[in-house]
Amino acid sequence: MILVQNHLQRLSGNRFWYLIFICFCLAACSPKTRTNKLPKKDTGKKEEKKEAVPEKKFTEANISLLIPFNLNNARIKSGSKAELEKSAMAIDFYQGFKMGVDSAASAGMNFRVKVLDTRDNNVQITSLLKSGQLTGSNLIVGPIFPDGVKFITNYSIANNIPVVSPLAASHPDEFNNPNLISVVNNIDLHAGKIGDYIRREYNPGKTVVVLINPKKPGDEILGSPLREYFQQGKGTSYTFQEFASVFTMETKMVPGKQYVVLISSSDRTFVVASLDKLAKMQKSGNQIDLFGHPNWNKQNYNTEKLQQLHTRITSSYWVDYKNRDVIRFVKQYRHQNKFEPTEYSFKGFDIGFFFGKLFAQYGAGYLKHLTTERYDGLENSFRFVKDEKLGYINTSLYLLEYKNYELNPIE
Repeated sequence: MILVQNHLQRLSGNRFWYLIFICFCLAACSPKTRTNKLPKKDTGKKEEKKEAVPEKKFTEANISLLIPFNLNNARIKSGSKAELEKSAMAIDFYQGFKMGVDSAASAGMNFRVKVLDTRDNNVQITSLLKSGQLTGSNLIVGPIFPDGVKFITNYSIANNIPVVSPLAASHPDEFNNPNLISVVNNIDLHAGKIGDYIRREYNPGKTVVVLINPKKPGDEILGSPLREYFQQGKGTSYTFQEFASVFTMETKMVPGKQYVVLISSSDRTFVVASLDKLAKMQKSGNQIDLFGHPNWNKQNYNTEKLQQLHTRITSSYWVDYKNRDVIRFVKQYRHQNKFEPTEYSFKGFDIGFFFGKLFAQYGAGYLKHLTTERYDGLENSFRFVKDEKLGYINTSLYLLEYKNYELNPIE
């Protein structure tokens, strides 16, 4: 049986008409909007004791949202659906973000959101900077892609403006910006999550950890930190082996040992062959548990084999479509936007709501509370730690397991 993700289907092409609408109102700023706040889980953190000197409160928080609508390339009258689809991610994120900020506004805060089209182009970003479009920002959300985040670093440091990197999974050391707020977990955190779980659940004396790493382009991104964890880090008490394929691994196996297999590849052809072979090896009497690449969350593989191998993967996000908060968000999103929310819609909402609530509660001193506030949202959870050189890093991510034909968190 093939696992099919429980993703909601899109409605008709209304989003493309919405893109046309954005062309006329993108430059406008969004004042405070009062809406019925979505029923949210408690963020898990009670109010801190009042400080001796009250923190300065904003009368109006200024947020600059930098996303690549690419309106200069969208041919409004003659553009095809395929051309307009290139802007879909930006529209989804913007709509979710706006709903999140609107929900936070129900706490009584004024927000001024300036939405700017980066066109995924550093020349355009330079133009925005020189024209003073970002002047007075209390927070910059975006750019979306790593190159843009890197490009805006000098401006962020010079003007001491925090920058949220909302979608880039790049390691913060690529930017060296103490004002950077990294939302998506970098690959080192994924490797650490896997390693820490193995250390808690598997006996080192009875377990062999095997890294399957074909070392094709991209495979070392996950392979390297996994190798380092078990050869030089916390996992050195385990017997560690590395092979280019599970076929080579089979010739080196020792009877009676528990094998924990880590596959660093997300190449579909390689993964399918590996799953087939591992399933046969397990049926022959070998004890095998599997940990896969985070990208498997967006790929479909044979569910029965994934479950047979007790497969687990890490993920920066997860949506429970049975959750009442999610159900209400989906209904509101459909009503307001006339199409279905995507991964980026949920992510936009969580970021907009989380930072909006920080502004409303702490005002100008919101950054001092970023590492103490815990947030469990519709799709993302936030637990930030501060690095003096690299900024604020979200360390919260999910470990998901294939079980009962679903992919659900085990922690």
